[in-house]
Amino acid sequence: MGLCMKAGKMKSGGFQVEEAVKLGRAWLVIIADDASDNTVKKYENMCSFYEVPVFRYGAKEELGRAIGKEERSVVAVCDEGFSKSLTAYLSKTTEER
Repeated sequence: MGLCMKAGKMKSGGFQVEEAVKLGRAWLVIIADDASDNTVKKYENMCSFYEVPVFRYGAKEELGRAIGKEERSVVAVCDEGFSKSLTAYLSKTTEER
């Protein structure tokens, strides 16, 4: 995720993620496991409508650390290649839980 962020292919924070999804730039959205119920519902519904895959992963602190930032509740991957790699990784990680 850090490489994706450094490449400028990831948006973090509510406003940027919402904009990326609505403009069709997001290939994948990742929501922290400890995000508020309202945040989860908002982004799951939005991503369902715009047909963007969603994954739940780690705590806000862990998600932020993975991209070199402070706590983040939600991030969007804006590159098809990175999204495929992260989807494969997150699918494997989710199955192990």
